[in-house]
Amino acid sequence: MTTLSSIPTSPALPPVLRLVAAIAPVAVTAIIGSLATTPNIEGWYAGLTKPSFNPPNWLFPVAWTILDTMIALSAWRLLGAKPRIGPAVRAWWLAVAAFAAQLALSAAWTPVFFSAHAVGTGIVVVAALLVMILWTIRLSWRFDRLAAWLLVPYAAWVSFATLLNAAIWHLN
Repeated sequence: MTTLSSIPTSPALPPVLRLVAAIAPVAVTAIIGSLATTPNIEGWYAGLTKPSFNPPNWLFPVAWTILDTMIALSAWRLLGAKPRIGPAVRAWWLAVAAFAAQLALSAAWTPVFFSAHAVGTGIVVVAALLVMILWTIRLSWRFDRLAAWLLVPYAAWVSFATLLNAAIWHLN
């Protein structure tokens, strides 16, 4: 018979480690995005045929700065919501793994689309990213609803990015 005292516990992350664990991966993803995008905006991207709903170039870094802040805050909240005992710990780790997977896909999309100029492959990556963001929202909801809600604008932006990527692929 298992009692509460026999279930292993898992301590919460120290505050400084939680802050670093929330900000660092988002910052690395943003840096990868910037390094892949910047050298390709004036040349390759400017030469593509884009749909009428393509936003002006200046909007992308503004949107991503806001979104990255919300993503990091979501991660910080999720990391602080770690249950200490029982099966919920495994479910929390799954939410954290989904969060990491969507960040990895986000970091992958920009080099695929901008550096490799693989617009078709970009659609696959950005669609997978959208699925992972939605799954992260679903898994995070159980532990911190605000952490989940903070990802909703990100999901909306990536939905738009998926449509934009598909339109650019179709037009080129």
